[in-house]
Amino acid sequence: MDFAAMTRSLCSPPPLPNPSFISRRSPSLVILSVPSRISPSAQISLSNASVLAPSLPLKKSIRFLTRCSSNAEAETEAVPIEKQFPPFPTVMDINQIREILPHRFPFLLVDRVIEYTPGVTAVGIKNVTINDSFFPGHFPERPIMPGVLMVEAMAQVGGLVMLQPEVGGSRENFFFAGIDKVRFRKPVIAGDTLVMRMTLIKLQKRFGIAKMEGKAYVGGEVVCEGEFLMATGSE
Repeated sequence: MDFAAMTRSLCSPPPLPNPSFISRRSPSLVILSVPSRISPSAQISLSNASVLAPSLPLKKSIRFLTRCSSNAEAETEAVPIEKQFPPFPTVMDINQIREILPHRFPFLLVDRVIEYTPGVTAVGIKNVTINDSFFPGHFPERPIMPGVLMVEAMAQVGGLVMLQPEVGGSRENFFFAGIDKVRFRKPVIAGDTLVMRMTLIKLQKRFGIAKMEGKAYVGGEVVCEGEFLMATGSE
């Protein structure tokens, strides 16, 4: 048999022509049994494989140990962790948010909008830091973002959806009218990034009432969700 061709095929996806040569295979380890006609002292070193034949009687099979390196794992390890996570996109920055929402410090709870369809949906983020004004009192020894402020932050993202000319909202006459089915799934602490999606599900222009569905996430897990009522008016 062509011994060099056999060893080259160890790291390739297609199976070997004769599976009887393989005694055990794992993602990084392959052990072969080959006929005893290969010299017991044979030792072959290739670019991607190292094969060593121990000294055994010729009447027995010779077992070869082959290790295959993973290029993908090597590339992942080479990239520093600070370069592995891309930043959130910026569809609307804080200055644009301030042009739409009337809220100001310490009650403006949306730092950036990363997805936006006026009158339909918006995704905003709130960077929760230990410098936020509510942490000295909630709680000094265990900083947890108050649930009511998570709801308020989500309502402000809802305001960004609704305070648009095509929806008929007015910055001077827009109110948080009610909440239903609110659930808090996990605590939000200093250092978290709160990602909030608000979606319009029903709009009654005659009465100026908008019903919205909201979910807030940290690390891809839901931490808060509920249904929101917004009251809109004209100038």
